[in-house]
Amino acid sequence: MKQHTVIDSPYGLLTLVADDGVLCGLYMTDQRHRPPQETFGERDDRPFGEAIDQLNAYFAGELKDFTLQLRLHGTPFQRNVWDQLRGIPYGETRSYGQLAAALGNSGASRAVGLANGKNPIGIIVPCHRVIGASGSLTGYGGGLPRKQRLLEFERGTALF
Repeated sequence: MKQHTVIDSPYGLLTLVADDGVLCGLYMTDQRHRPPQETFGERDDRPFGEAIDQLNAYFAGELKDFTLQLRLHGTPFQRNVWDQLRGIPYGETRSYGQLAAALGNSGASRAVGLANGKNPIGIIVPCHRVIGASGSLTGYGGGLPRKQRLLEFERGTALF
C-alpha cells in the first residue's frame, strides 16, 4: 500500500512516497520522470517521520549520510547504478564514465546516465553528484539550477 506526504525544503516542495511504510520515492516539483500523482497513494504523514528528520538534518548541514531503509523499484541494472550513487561521498562528484567503469562496463556511460535520470529517490540517492566527463553539469531530473545548488551546498559554497 502506498502513501505520500509533501514537505517544504530549500529546493522547493518534495513529495515523499512510501510502499508499505518503506521510502520508495522522493520527487521534486516539475521533476522529469515523476510518476503521476495518483500512483502515490493516500496522503498520510505517519510513515515519514525518520525521513523528514534526516532530510531536515541534511538541509541544516548536520547530516552527510542517510541511513534510511529504501525500496528502490527498477531493473537490476538501474538498482546497481543507484547503489553506486549511494557510494559517492557527500560533497564529491563522479562522472557517468567513472560509474560505468565501477560497474565493470566502461562503455555504458549513456546507460548509466539513463538509469541515473530514473532515480526514484532524489537527494537521498544522490544522483545530483554525477557530472559529465569534462566536469560540466549535465542532466538532472530536478533541473540544472537545483543540481548546481545542491552541489554548492554540499561543498559549502551555497549562498542561501
